[in-house]
Order: sequence, then C-alpha cells, then structure tokens
Amino acid sequence: MQSDQLSARPVGRGAKVRAAVHAATLAELVDKGYAALSVENVAQRAGVHKTTVYRRWKDREILLTDALAEHMAMDIPVPDTGAIETDLRALARSLVQAFTSPTGQAILAAMLTGAAHIPEIAAARRHVFDDRLARAEPVVTRAIERGELPGDTDPAELLKTLAAPIYLRLLITADLVDETTADQAVRVTLAAAHAGALQTAHGDEPANG
Repeated sequence: MQSDQLSARPVGRGAKVRAAVHAATLAELVDKGYAALSVENVAQRAGVHKTTVYRRWKDREILLTDALAEHMAMDIPVPDTGAIETDLRALARSLVQAFTSPTGQAILAAMLTGAAHIPEIAAARRHVFDDRLARAEPVVTRAIERGELPGDTDPAELLKTLAAPIYLRLLITADLVDETTADQAVRVTLAAAHAGALQTAHGDEPANG
C-alpha cells in the first residue's frame, strides 16, 4: 500500500508541472510571439527550473507542439439542441470565440505562419483539426437521422463548409469576425446541404455510351 502511495505522488506533481509549463508557453506566445519564445522564459514564468522543462521537452519546438495540441484538443462542447440550425450556430460561434481571443490569435499565428514550417507543428495542426471534425460529426449524423438533412450529406464536408468562411476572414482577408459571421456561415452551409452540394463522394462512374 505504501509503495502505491509513493508511486502516485510524482504523477500529481508531474501533471501540475506540465499544466503550469503549458500555460506559461501559451502566455509567452501571446505576449512575445513565436520568434521570441524561449524555454528559459517559459520556465521562469511557470516557476520551475529550466532543466525541469528540458527533462520533459528537449527543445522549444517540441514544447510548443505539446502545448498547442493540448490546448486545441481540449474538449469542446458538442451541442445537441435538437435542431441542426441551432447546433451549427453554437459550433460556429464557439469557433469564432476561440480564435478571436488573444490566445486563439497567437495560436493561429504560430500554427499557420511563424512555426508552420516545423514538421511537428504541421502534424499537430492536422491532428487537431481532424480531431475537431470527428468530435463534431455527430451533430450532422443526428440531423440526418431526424430527416433535417439529405441522407447522403457528408458530415466532414458540411463542417468544413461551415468553418471555411470563418477561417478565410481570420487568416486571409482580416475582415471583422463575430457572431454575425458565424450565423452567415450557418445559413450558407445549410443552403448548400439542402441543395445537395455536400454529398458523400461516390467516385465518378464512367458514362455508358
């Protein structure tokens, strides 16, 4: 019994240190950007020695990848309001809220510009977005089962269509992004789905002559 208690203690300390270092990494990213991010400053902000950080993460790229993946993969509330329009509105508004915050903007900048060339960051980005799609797909499948969407609607394509105009404004045009943006994305997405433009791809059949 005593050995079990002793072995459990470091897990708690390790989890606490990991959370503190992740929080400090994101705070440094917000305050100084990716270019100025350093393990030394992260350690100082987290209140730990830099060797503690290096023991767990061998360089700042691995540290940043871990912190970003942890933050972005946090459970997002998957709405279940009973109607596809209100479900999609909740999803779109949560996306807007997440990426218009200072932390969200810093994460986007790091993942898509400053650190985008780092293979680990690119892999983390793909994992995070694939994970978010998978988590949200039940919103679409439930709507298909209720008869609110065509039966051959592709859940992934619908969710990408929902997110696309939001990311366009965030990353390309720098237009205002707010709840109006989210609500317009919902209207466009539902119109496309009802028009049959978001069907599951079956592959092109050769035409019979």
